[in-house]
Amino acid sequence: MADLFAKAVFPWWIAGGYAIELAVGRELRPHGDLDVLILRRDQALLRDLLAGWDLSVADPPGLGRLRPWHSGEVLQPPLHDIWCRRTPEAPWSVQLMLDESEGHEWVSRRTPQIRLPIERVGRTSASGIPYLAPEVQLFYKAKATRDKDETDFEAVLPLLEEGQRVWLAEAIKVIAPDHPWLRRLLPVSRT
Repeated sequence: MADLFAKAVFPWWIAGGYAIELAVGRELRPHGDLDVLILRRDQALLRDLLAGWDLSVADPPGLGRLRPWHSGEVLQPPLHDIWCRRTPEAPWSVQLMLDESEGHEWVSRRTPQIRLPIERVGRTSASGIPYLAPEVQLFYKAKATRDKDETDFEAVLPLLEEGQRVWLAEAIKVIAPDHPWLRRLLPVSRT
């Protein structure tokens, strides 16, 4: 996918557990698919990049139902998950997530007051692969943590700089003021 997306003329980032692994520099656990985040404003460019792929959108979100993403269709909120496979007979292999933006800012699709300059949303691995900044990925994982999210948090926590920890703690406080990660992100005097 990195080779395919290297042709993209829009920003994109590996997301999910692979983003955490790119941040820590090692494999942590098995993965069922590959997650890639792009900005909603770039969805037409994405369609062009994936011409010939079988693309379906989760509609409505969160209910496990997919329908074809028709050529020329512009996906509006709340639609944000696109499932991809090379052919209709192939297994689903990539989940694309559309996120919002305003001007030069990334805007969380879940909580619009959570924002960052687009240039701070991602990092680049030593091999040149863009991935979601760990604090942004952990923010998304904090909504409903599972065992794999705890594994990812434990692995990346020692690598987070103070600014990343502060941003993540402030973002989590908006969605889950009693989240257990907060105690580990900031000294007691700041929580």
